[in-house]
Amino acid sequence: MKHFTLKQIAEACGGKYIGDESLKNTAVSSIERDSRNIKENSLFLAIKGARVDGHDFIEKCYESGAVCALCEKAPENASKPYILVDDTLKAVKKIAKAYRELFDIPIVGISGSVGKTSTKEMISSVLAQKFNIHKTQGNLNNELGVPLTLFGMDDDTEAAVVEMGISGFGEMRRISEMVQPTIEVITIIGECHLENLGDRDGVFKAKTEMFDNLRDGGVVVLNGDDDKLNKVKEVKGKAPIFYGMNDEEYRAENIKNNGVLGVDADLIFGGKRLSVTIPAIGTYMVANALAAAVVGVQLGLTDDEIKAGISAYKTVGSRANLIDTGKIKIIDDCYNANPTSVKAAIDTLMNFDGRKVAVLGDMKELGENELALHFEVGVYAKKCDKVIAIGPLAKELAKGSDGMYFETKEEFIEKLPEIIQDGDVVLVKASHSMAFEKITEELKKL
Repeated sequence: MKHFTLKQIAEACGGKYIGDESLKNTAVSSIERDSRNIKENSLFLAIKGARVDGHDFIEKCYESGAVCALCEKAPENASKPYILVDDTLKAVKKIAKAYRELFDIPIVGISGSVGKTSTKEMISSVLAQKFNIHKTQGNLNNELGVPLTLFGMDDDTEAAVVEMGISGFGEMRRISEMVQPTIEVITIIGECHLENLGDRDGVFKAKTEMFDNLRDGGVVVLNGDDDKLNKVKEVKGKAPIFYGMNDEEYRAENIKNNGVLGVDADLIFGGKRLSVTIPAIGTYMVANALAAAVVGVQLGLTDDEIKAGISAYKTVGSRANLIDTGKIKIIDDCYNANPTSVKAAIDTLMNFDGRKVAVLGDMKELGENELALHFEVGVYAKKCDKVIAIGPLAKELAKGSDGMYFETKEEFIEKLPEIIQDGDVVLVKASHSMAFEKITEELKKL
């Protein structure tokens, strides 16, 4: 971490420092919410969760080397200092904002209903050709994850790429207030978190709250193919930069999906044509490459650096991850799902040779129209050779696709050897809470 003392931390969050005054100017080595990650001179965040109360671990963290704890209630017989606050989570966000303000570097804030993580990884891969970068790890993209991401920036960090995820109104404003992006990227306004946001207009309103916290002189980068985003004319007096497949300033031509060999495309911008091969299976990755090209140009990268960064892209986790077992190919895309992302995944499946099998599950948080949206996705999935729908909501998906239906993944797994054939290409996709990674693991055993 940059030099960040207990005194600065207490002042940033308005907390009351209690303990040895001589330690007030101690610089913390890290800020942790997980007691297992504590090291010498860490600050421990005692956060009360649904199942575990961090306050119960304060003394253990002191013993592991923590120099101080941030907490809502005073620990009994505290052996080391603590900072007392009314609300730990609110205090953490104030501390994160103060820590971010120690950095005068480009920070790219990314959001969107689909493609946040893959775009974050693509932009990071490009920027890593020139800068020592820091990026969001795992799913640390919410109101607690983003502060932890920011705390991970080191003194030698030259640029950061921060994923910003939300599920309701007001969250993006609070998150972007911490991040204060110098470049903001929005990928797609899709049908997600509709329980809280109502419809795509609500999603657009919630996502674009980030505009309020764009740093002065900053740049907004938007997908011009999105019918909501392409109506944005200016942000803080400056026109956005659009990318897409049509007549945008950054566009693509000659797109060819080669399945396992990746996607070829010509990226056109600034009067130039940059031929690239994206090492990924989805044609939608071309849009992510265009977004990365925009960010790269804004931060002074050369064409060769942009091309090298795109070529170095790597898929993370269960996001369009291709697994070849020797008998079948699995498109492991079970990290999350909404109607937009499922349709894109089906399009990717169609690029492969072999019998195309879609194993699809419930899509959560879609609000009052959830059944109709599942049916609609089912109709779209009819292009596949076989559709398997799993889960109570996916019953409508099965109706729309005329596919097979299983109430639980366990029922499907039991029949799996009878259904899946050698040479099949199998897409596995559902909302994360469906735990479809279990299906992926069973498919690997065939």
